[in-house]
Amino acid sequence: MATVDDAPKLVAKGAEAELFLQTLWLGETVLAKRRVKKRYRPSELDRSILEYRTIHEAEIIQRAKKAGVSSPIIYLVDVSRATIYMEYVEGRVIRRSLDELPEEKRLSLFHRIGIFVGKLHKGGIVHGDLTTSNMILTAADRIYFVDYGLAELTGEVEKRGVDLHLMKSMLTSTHYTYAEECFSSFLNGYREVMGNEATIEVVRKIGEIERRGRYVSEREDPEDGDNQPK
Repeated sequence: MATVDDAPKLVAKGAEAELFLQTLWLGETVLAKRRVKKRYRPSELDRSILEYRTIHEAEIIQRAKKAGVSSPIIYLVDVSRATIYMEYVEGRVIRRSLDELPEEKRLSLFHRIGIFVGKLHKGGIVHGDLTTSNMILTAADRIYFVDYGLAELTGEVEKRGVDLHLMKSMLTSTHYTYAEECFSSFLNGYREVMGNEATIEVVRKIGEIERRGRYVSEREDPEDGDNQPK
């Protein structure tokens, strides 16, 4: 990548990063992800954190691609500006497409997503924000995983369980009418890559996480006076 030809166009803004569209001098549109400075952190610490997270995310994306998971091509990592210039993937965010898909295609889609998540986990990558908002379906029916800002390199069952628990929770809250069947199809794909034993292990971990969540909820929101402190 040489120089950027035009002024960046802000397309999304989050607590941790801003996304811009820019055009290269060769006319190719790229997505620039720029991490946001935090004024509450000392400047030296803030710069160190931003640089580390920028490099870390770029490395994770490269590892994901090697694991066989479609992810944006990285053109440039500008560490000093905490910015990653990457491929702009054209398509529809899967979260916004599910209701329009027939049942057979929807289940097939989640089976494929399960396969890709299995490849990530088998490669020692936990996505950290595993929702259909971070997956893009292209016109060629290709699934891209994006936004690895919270990803980790780990083989811990707990972290894999948190990944899958987030996916299950997202389905239950956002796509509740077909959440159960989609998650079942997802697990079938995941099992193809990770194997039956590892899948059973992570499903048990999901159950543990759900029970912990219910316990905390009950402690914080007692239903009647008998639960109130005396």
